[in-house]
Amino acid sequence: MSAAFKFCPQCATPLAFETQMEDGGAKERLRCPACAYTHWNNPTPVLAAIVEYNGQILLARNAAWPGKMFALITGFMEAGETPQGGIAREVKEETNLDCSEVNLVGVYDFQRMNQVIIAYHVVAHGEVALSPELVEYKLYDYEAVKCWPAGTGYALADWLKGRGYEPQFVDWSKR
Repeated sequence: MSAAFKFCPQCATPLAFETQMEDGGAKERLRCPACAYTHWNNPTPVLAAIVEYNGQILLARNAAWPGKMFALITGFMEAGETPQGGIAREVKEETNLDCSEVNLVGVYDFQRMNQVIIAYHVVAHGEVALSPELVEYKLYDYEAVKCWPAGTGYALADWLKGRGYEPQFVDWSKR
C-alpha cells in the first residue's frame, strides 16, 4: 500500500492507515482522522502505443532509464480527452508523428506501479523528432522485436500474436 500520500488534501492533517468495513469487506486505507477523507489509492490509467512506422515497430528509450531499455510510447490522459485522442496526442508529443489509425489492443494490469495500461496499435506517419523525455528510438521488424515480461510487453506480445508472429521475450537472466 502506498504511503506517498502523507497529509489530507482537504485539511492538512496527517493521514493514518485505518481499517474499515467496505462493500468488499475490511480494507486498510489512508484516512484522515480529522475530516474522514479517504485516500483510495486506485490504479491510474496509462496509455501505451505500439507505433507502426514505415512497416516497422518504433520503440523508444526514456532519458531517465539506465542502460539500453526500449519500450512503447506511453503517457497519461488529460482531462476531457478520450483514450484514443490521448494516445494520438502522446505519440505526437513524444515522436512528432501523426496517427492515421488508432486501434485498441487490450487492457493490462501493472500492479508494481499501481497502473492499468490501455494499449493501442497506431499507424504513424511523418518525420521522427523526439521530445526531451526520450533520448533514442529504434525501428524493429515484427519478427525481430523482443517483448518484456511486464504490462506493455504483454500488450506487444498480444499484438504480434494477432499478426501471426510468435512473440519472443527478453531473457533478463542473460543481461
